[in-house]
Amino acid sequence: MKKRLSVFMLLMLALALVVSACGSKNNEGASPSSTQSNASESPKGQVEVTLAGWGSSPEEQDLLKQVLAEFEGKNPDVKVKYEIIADQYMDVIKTRLIGNEAPDLFYLDAFEAPALIEKGVLEPLDGYVTPEFDIGDFEAPTVNAFKSPDGKMYGLPKDTSTLALFYNKKMFADAGITAPPTTWDEMMSISEKLTKKKGSKVEVYGLGQAPELARQLFMLKAYGGQLVDDKGLATFASPEAEKGLSLVIDQHLKAKTAGQPSDVGAGWGGEMFGQQKAAMVLEGNWAIPYIQGNFKDVDFGTAEVPTVNGEKGTMAFTVAYVMNKDSKKKEAAWKLLSYLTGKEGMKTWTSKGFALPTRKSVAAELGYDKDELRGALVAGSSYATPWQAGPTLPTLMNNFNNQFVAAYTGQSPLPDALKKGQETANKEIKAAQ
Repeated sequence: MKKRLSVFMLLMLALALVVSACGSKNNEGASPSSTQSNASESPKGQVEVTLAGWGSSPEEQDLLKQVLAEFEGKNPDVKVKYEIIADQYMDVIKTRLIGNEAPDLFYLDAFEAPALIEKGVLEPLDGYVTPEFDIGDFEAPTVNAFKSPDGKMYGLPKDTSTLALFYNKKMFADAGITAPPTTWDEMMSISEKLTKKKGSKVEVYGLGQAPELARQLFMLKAYGGQLVDDKGLATFASPEAEKGLSLVIDQHLKAKTAGQPSDVGAGWGGEMFGQQKAAMVLEGNWAIPYIQGNFKDVDFGTAEVPTVNGEKGTMAFTVAYVMNKDSKKKEAAWKLLSYLTGKEGMKTWTSKGFALPTRKSVAAELGYDKDELRGALVAGSSYATPWQAGPTLPTLMNNFNNQFVAAYTGQSPLPDALKKGQETANKEIKAAQ
């Protein structure tokens, strides 16, 4: 998982080692059994299924090729043509859907799912799923992210990551802190002990923050706030939403024990943490190999995100395989989709830890639920808030982020910022209806 600084940019940076959101359209995108294959070269009776996705690290590409090769070995009647869409992935997919040239299967981020579901271009999968497929094995939030309002299922999640608290063990030990915080009040107190200043300038923040909706949606909801109503209109300018978000703002502006990466010259939270300019950050699975590969001297641990208002919360970022409604090869496409998201295929795909399984049984079989670093991320999967909020989310996100950053940097009071963001978002949403 990309895809975020926005969370999407974050992923692109982090995945320089593991989960980048870019690739190149070349022979890497071909079938694992041949770099020049096409439908006319397939043996008689063999069906060629096209699968499209964005690129990733060479290590992940090798894993995917391995999974596809294993599938072809077990299903000689199906050949897979895999294509990497290098740039403007969703624009390309949408254009191809309009032109009836879309692949049979393709990646779809939960963020984008509601809009495509609403347009009716995806094949509902409920009729394909059998009891043996064990849909109950998936973490519920990751499956629900690809359901329509009437409950139909349009995608199966290929992998996921939640957010967990990353903490610097040496900094904790030097400050006499023996365990990571479990509540937000504890984290505020610990952040103060870990913050280091030179005069009035903060050199090390207790907590690194990302002042954007993709990272703060669970905080918005912590006291009962809601981002959007059932008509797709913004509702985030409420006292309940403000109460959760003010915890983020106040720690930065009042306590001065938390800061964003740009405050210390870093590009994203993983880099801020790796450079030891933040003793704690809330990050995802992608940060583990990034820190291990680039900051080998940093000894760190992870823990579940501290509770807010007595409730557990975190974010979940997930991507699904979806089927083109106009595919002429739906039976073969389902064979591939069900293998990729089945227990065997998912085990291979997530075996190196670059991405986390969405199936509970696979996470347990691979030991991720008890893993020293990934266990906290897996634990959050059952209660995480998916990064999704209906087809108007892009408009909501842009307006929320613009105003929340203004509040975070002290340019606007939080209540005024939320009100302005909500009003502008709703004007744009209504104008587009």
